[in-house]
Amino acid sequence: MNKINRQNKIKRLIQEGHISTQEEIKNHLLDDGIAVTQATLSRDLREIGLLKLRDSDGKLYYRLSEPVTKHFDATVRSYILKVARAGFMLVLHTNLGEADVLANLIDSDDNPEVLGTIAGADTLLVICKDEDTAKVFEQDLSADL
Repeated sequence: MNKINRQNKIKRLIQEGHISTQEEIKNHLLDDGIAVTQATLSRDLREIGLLKLRDSDGKLYYRLSEPVTKHFDATVRSYILKVARAGFMLVLHTNLGEADVLANLIDSDDNPEVLGTIAGADTLLVICKDEDTAKVFEQDLSADL
C-alpha cells in the first residue's frame, strides 16, 4: 500500500474510533493487512498532523487537527501554554512533544505570512513575514491564555 492510501486509512481509523496509542493504530492496520514499522507509523502521524487530546476521564486520544488559517484555530491554540514575540518572530511554548506537531500544521498551511518554523520538544519558533504579522498572531494566540 502506498503512503497516501496508508495515511488516508489512518485518518479514517482516527475519525471512527477513540484511539490512544500508536500501537493501537498499528494493530488496526495489521488487522487490515497493512504492516508498518514503528518509524514509518511515527512519520505518518507527524505528517498527518494528529493531535492528542484528553477526554473527560483524562485519557489521551488521537484526533485529526483542523487546518490552520491566518489566525490559528482553537485546537492549535489549546496546546499553546505561553506566547512571546521578538520583532517578527514568535516563541510558542507547548507541552513536551507537541511543538513539532504544531510546526507541521503551520508549515503545511502554506500561509504566506509565515516564512517558516523551527521546533524543539516543547518550544516552537514561528518566523513571520514582518513585525505587524507577528503582532497580530501574538494577539490572536494570547487571547485565550
